Amino acid sequence: MNQDEQQSKPYPTDSQDSVEGRLTNNRENDKEPQTYEERQLDWYKKVYRGDQMPQLTVRAVLMGGVLGMLMSISNLYTHIKLGWGFGVAITACVLSFVVWRTIMLVIPKVTQMSILESNCMQSTASAAGYSTGSTVGMAFGAYLLIEGHHLPWQICAVWTFVTAMLGVTLAVPMKRQMINKEQLPFPSGIAAAETLKSLYGGSKEAVYQAYSLVVALLIGATTGIASKGEWAWQKALGFKLPELIPFPLTYQGIRMESLRGFGFEPSLLLIAAGMIVGMRVSLSMFLSSLILYFGFGPWLVNNHIIESGAKIVSSWALWGGSAIMVASGLTSFALQWKTILRTFQNVNASSELSGQAAELEALNKMEVPLKWCLLGGIPLAVTLAVVMLIAFNISIPLGLTAVLLSFLLALVACRATGETDITPTGAMGKVAQLTFAVLSPGNVTTNLMTASATANTAIASADLLTDLKSGYLLGANPRKQFFAQLAGVFFGVVAVVPAWYLMIPSKEVLESYDPPATNIWKAVALALSNGIDSIPQSAQYAIMAGLGLGFVLTLLDQFFPKAKRFIPSAMGLGLAWVMPFQNAFAFIVGASIASIWKRAHTKSADNYIIPIASGAIAGESLASAFIAILSAIAAIGILKQ
Repeated sequence: MNQDEQQSKPYPTDSQDSVEGRLTNNRENDKEPQTYEERQLDWYKKVYRGDQMPQLTVRAVLMGGVLGMLMSISNLYTHIKLGWGFGVAITACVLSFVVWRTIMLVIPKVTQMSILESNCMQSTASAAGYSTGSTVGMAFGAYLLIEGHHLPWQICAVWTFVTAMLGVTLAVPMKRQMINKEQLPFPSGIAAAETLKSLYGGSKEAVYQAYSLVVALLIGATTGIASKGEWAWQKALGFKLPELIPFPLTYQGIRMESLRGFGFEPSLLLIAAGMIVGMRVSLSMFLSSLILYFGFGPWLVNNHIIESGAKIVSSWALWGGSAIMVASGLTSFALQWKTILRTFQNVNASSELSGQAAELEALNKMEVPLKWCLLGGIPLAVTLAVVMLIAFNISIPLGLTAVLLSFLLALVACRATGETDITPTGAMGKVAQLTFAVLSPGNVTTNLMTASATANTAIASADLLTDLKSGYLLGANPRKQFFAQLAGVFFGVVAVVPAWYLMIPSKEVLESYDPPATNIWKAVALALSNGIDSIPQSAQYAIMAGLGLGFVLTLLDQFFPKAKRFIPSAMGLGLAWVMPFQNAFAFIVGASIASIWKRAHTKSADNYIIPIASGAIAGESLASAFIAILSAIAAIGILKQ
């Protein structure tokens, strides 16, 4: 069925959905709008359609909430396993489209969601899946590794909820400035809008992409069950993949199999991640891992600097790898000084429309009122400071300083995301850690939790603006999207907090994952709080070399952009030293598959690599996470008996 047959008002077709096309066509005989008011009126007359069709509906929020809950668990697992998360919005749009079409086949009376309902749905899903759990597995995980025990779940739930809500609220004054006024691109927001327009335009390629994602998700889930499941029926049927296929090799008198992770992990998640990040990062990871395992590793073992090869990553290489990434992140952050300057030059810029025209009044009414930022932000800021005091013994002045820093860095994160599509979460966290190493020296907990507040707030703010960019292109009502995002925070907290405690019941379980990002947070907190002397001397040399390498490579990236593909990725080099060889090997396999595919058939590769890889990641991570949760529940039941 097309949309005209399902709604009393016809929806624009795919060709009409192109914002750029509609505005360009209308401007052929019109003067290009120059002022902010003119641009807004032009958008309102030619693009806005938030009153023409359903948008913030119960079914849209529920669909987004359910998908967002699943994606929050998926992203929690990938954060623990790989050290980063993957975008939620496009995956949610595709899954919702497929699910809803299936429902319509089963229940013919059900009508298809409008394109703006789907946009609200992806706002809810994105808030739930990306804004709530981003730092749980990192900051709370680092706390678990350092202290040996979990924080109470109540603290985790309140912390996750308040920081995400604060991020959503702080983004309110930035929307009119960065999206309406400056028209920053927010590339992921454009991609999500284009995905929806393609799906609703009936494009065969878009539909094939949607179903390829779903098929890849099912295959990924099957792989996760086969590798992580331990059920009797699996073993009886031989439906069991080994978690690692070791490479039998001896080098310099060392059996390389004894080095942790030296082999191939049959994981679609890792291979798909390599397909997404590309050859430069994956090759940098692989070469760096080879240097560690065939260079420094044997030397360290043979000279008795470390006890065994199994501890190469966890007790030595971690320091050098973390140093490369910290130096790269902070240098990259500093090199964005123009972006930072623009942020604070524009922060006081007027974002209110003036004038008495009915259209301007309507525009004001659909935008989120700026006073909501104060009405929501002040109580949330006070709540966060009180939680810091009660849970972590962080004084109220330090807590409020953390909130202020969160606001300032959220501004920078949103602008960086708008201009480059990269949210510098790691850099945000490290800036906070460095700041509080000075303000509260020697306090590991203060160092970790203030950085957690800053990073989570920045992520939530940038996520909201990315979603609002999609809505702006589709002609949605921003206030309704704001409510959808707030609803998503509730769904995300409900899912990700219990998932964290069930997936990771103890320090030993978390250590078994070799969690790269968590280990970095732990290493930086310990180094800043306990001092450099607490680190082995050989690792100190690795830190100094890593800091220099990260700094130099980032400068080369910045000043020689044409040679970038020949310059090793600092993040890839560093990441390889905080994760086992099996990860780097799987990444290069995935990147090679994508590269060969592009060379053989560029068009199909461009169309299907991202949806297939995204589906495989979502499927395997969800299956693996739920298996870990079921195993924890079973263990609890056994202990009670």
